[in-house]
Amino acid sequence: MANLGKVCPICGLPLELCTCKVRRKEEEKIRIFNEKRRFGKMVTIIEGITDNSKKIVSLLKSKLACGGTYKNGKIELQGEHKQRVKEILIDLGYEENQIEII
Repeated sequence: MANLGKVCPICGLPLELCTCKVRRKEEEKIRIFNEKRRFGKMVTIIEGITDNSKKIVSLLKSKLACGGTYKNGKIELQGEHKQRVKEILIDLGYEENQIEII
């Protein structure tokens, strides 16, 4: 009951009825691509995830058994994981048409 009487600053609705986070998640465009780094190592980069990005990094690292980080608004994972990352993001509730593999 801590949210009782509080209002969302974006939509003006009570926090119990606010759907701003859901709408923001639906409007995100996610890009997944690979980059070659030093010594020929491949890195999978995910752009466009804004909510819970640190939790998503942790989940992706554990499911893909790889290292990774979140910096400069991007998720970086060691290795080539484009297709598997897309499948995991769809399982997390992102729409398939939101995710673009480059």
